[in-house]
Amino acid sequence: MKITNPMGVVSRYFPLRSSARFASLRLIDVFGMKDRSGREHRPALRRAARASRATRTLCVCLLIAAGGVYAQAYPVKPVRVVVPLAPGGSTDVLARLIAAKLGELWGQTVIVDNRAGGGTTIGADLVAKSPPDGYTLLMVTSAFAVNFSLFQKVPYKFSDFVPLSDVAQTPNVLAVHPSVPAKNVKELIALLRARPGQLTFSSGGVGGSTHLAGELFKLLAKVDMVHVPYKGGSPAVTDLVGGQVTMTFANLTTVLPFAKTGRLRALAVTSSRRSPLLPDMPTMAESGVPGFEASTWNGLIAPAGTPQEIVAKLNADIVKVLHLPDTREKLTANALEPIGDSSAEFGAHISNEIARWAKVVKAAGLKAD
Repeated sequence: MKITNPMGVVSRYFPLRSSARFASLRLIDVFGMKDRSGREHRPALRRAARASRATRTLCVCLLIAAGGVYAQAYPVKPVRVVVPLAPGGSTDVLARLIAAKLGELWGQTVIVDNRAGGGTTIGADLVAKSPPDGYTLLMVTSAFAVNFSLFQKVPYKFSDFVPLSDVAQTPNVLAVHPSVPAKNVKELIALLRARPGQLTFSSGGVGGSTHLAGELFKLLAKVDMVHVPYKGGSPAVTDLVGGQVTMTFANLTTVLPFAKTGRLRALAVTSSRRSPLLPDMPTMAESGVPGFEASTWNGLIAPAGTPQEIVAKLNADIVKVLHLPDTREKLTANALEPIGDSSAEFGAHISNEIARWAKVVKAAGLKAD
């Protein structure tokens, strides 16, 4: 520290009675004073030390307060939510619902920006390289976790992001054509083992959630069946209804209308617990495939380096809008179960998903271009 006014420092910590006394003192440093006999003026040292600690404490408090004010003011301009898929799908619908609710809560515009392509990697890469200021967010899907093992090279790392919250999840459903004699999962496994490589399952595309659910089933149940990929979930279910394939792991909302009319037979949900929409439908684990879980989930993440105060505010506000009655009603109508967990919990979930699906991708020998 540069001392610009030694007299001021001395006079502050040493009430001098005369200039003669000042002449008898030797200035060692800002806070240390000795007289010519070498004795320290300890009371003054203690006062100076307390003043130094108080100054440091004040600086810390000011920094904390500044961060709190920044978080309270956020957002002061429009926020962008990037959806790495085309408009109109379930992820897009969910993103627009959450964006609208956050916009109402903040009194600020929240824009949904669809950046489809590359199996969701194009939109994710855009957000990874965006300024970490809380104004560009990414709505991720289960594919975000799968892509790290499915693609030979992904232009970002998980560490390039900070999780905000898991927003919602929906189970897929294992459904078979009515002509299939199996009435439950155990009977289906027995049928597959009796006819290895002869039965087929459809999916919405290579590497998608419905494809990986089938591969996980093959791995855990130790069965062999042929994968038939389609360009989307709807045609995959349509051909199942028409009898062109044996079974599918499809979105609950797609299967439900056909199951209710008897045109498909739903055997189990792929989530770890039963769906509120089908409370009598067992899970795959309950049906004899322990460890099976293949739900489709959506959550929000931001670029790494986003201020912690902003991360905390975003998490709190996302959870708040997910607990609104009309939000929950709309999500349930679309077979979506609201989650709203913490940033740390969502981060742990994504890490577990990355590791879990890497094993399935490797076992199935899957690779995307």
